[in-house]
Amino acid sequence: MARCKEFKWIFPCPSRIILCLGGCRMKEMEIGKAFTLIEPGPVVLVTTNDGNKNNIMTISWTMVMEFTPVFAMTTGPWNHSFAALQETRECVISIPTVDMLDKVLGVGTCSGADTDKFQKFKLTPVKGRHVKAPLIKECLANIECRVVDIVKKHNIVVLEGVAAYFDKSRKEKRTVHAVGDGTFIVDGRKLDRKKMMGAKMPPGL
Repeated sequence: MARCKEFKWIFPCPSRIILCLGGCRMKEMEIGKAFTLIEPGPVVLVTTNDGNKNNIMTISWTMVMEFTPVFAMTTGPWNHSFAALQETRECVISIPTVDMLDKVLGVGTCSGADTDKFQKFKLTPVKGRHVKAPLIKECLANIECRVVDIVKKHNIVVLEGVAAYFDKSRKEKRTVHAVGDGTFIVDGRKLDRKKMMGAKMPPGL
């Protein structure tokens, strides 16, 4: 059994490394499950229009790119909407709230190839100003986007927002974050540290 004097690393066996530090014991987890520790969020709905019909896909892998209206998401040919996304180079990111979770999961577990998801899940398409893909009326916010890059090696789609809308009248504003194992975390209370962060924030936030 090997030990480190400062951090007290203990190696009971090669596959189960345990770290003891200040009474806390951490057991090594499967590396294939590490993504569940830093899953991004919130879970969003992404709409497309292929020229004939609207479609929606559920995406939990998203991120922002600095303090700009540029976003990235992971998707690929396994999503029916991906073909329209590639062809039209545009979409809408619609941000649902916790009260919509079952609809969001329903959208993500059926295919737009044989399902009208707007009709099936009673969602209302709203015509956008800049793209043919529709906004979703029931969502807390919507961002009209254009595709600026598709990194095929990693299935990353980079989007630039061209217009954004937020429904201030909506009472429920909590979004949900996917853990990645079928469970979800709901937004909690907001902590205001704007004064402390002021020097790091762009003007107007």
